Amino acid sequence: MSQFVFPPAPQTQLPVIGQSATFPVRRIYCVGQNYRAHAREMGSDPDKAPPFFFSKPASAIAQSGTRLIFPSRTQNLHHEAELVVAIGATAQNIAPDQAFDTIWGVAAGNDLTRRDLQAVAKKAGRPWDMAKGFDQSAVIGAITPIGQVKSLETGRITAKVNGGLRQDGDLGDMTWPVEDIISHLSRYVTLMAGDLIMTGTPEGVGPLQPGDTCVVEIDGLAPAEFAYLP
Repeated sequence: MSQFVFPPAPQTQLPVIGQSATFPVRRIYCVGQNYRAHAREMGSDPDKAPPFFFSKPASAIAQSGTRLIFPSRTQNLHHEAELVVAIGATAQNIAPDQAFDTIWGVAAGNDLTRRDLQAVAKKAGRPWDMAKGFDQSAVIGAITPIGQVKSLETGRITAKVNGGLRQDGDLGDMTWPVEDIISHLSRYVTLMAGDLIMTGTPEGVGPLQPGDTCVVEIDGLAPAEFAYLP
């Protein structure tokens, strides 16, 4: 039996609706600017660009209902409401019409972003890691098994801050639908059971402050909600 020089970190996991078993998280991939209106509010042309990807470590996950410490090194932290796809099978260079069979379930999520650090990284042509992959930067709700999901093609997606509506979109507004995202990503990496894909956010992203509460809701799914400590 292998021995470690110190105990390994606990397995990151997410609860599953209707089950005592949990979903073990392997990796987190994120799709940038996958809603046309959000791409435009960020200064891009959604009709000219293929999907692009960045990642967060699995350790960045905070489960829904958590009280979080406000992140350091930012004066402009943003919420981003997103549909999260949980992969349950190996996918390598697959076609879009094969992609649905790799989905284990879906969840609501929040891709928290240090927008000021992201702007600096963009201007300098540097990676986004410190803007996107910091501690507790991926708040994700309980996963709903795909067999219990009515549709991935349409459904209201919202973000509320302190009860006020900030983002209000529809999954049908994605530039690249879920199956296309999985297919495209599988050309770059081998997707495996335990991987998560955060599929982009609609327009209306905005700032969060210490003490704020934020709730992401998607039709038919458990919410992803949290509160920052004052």
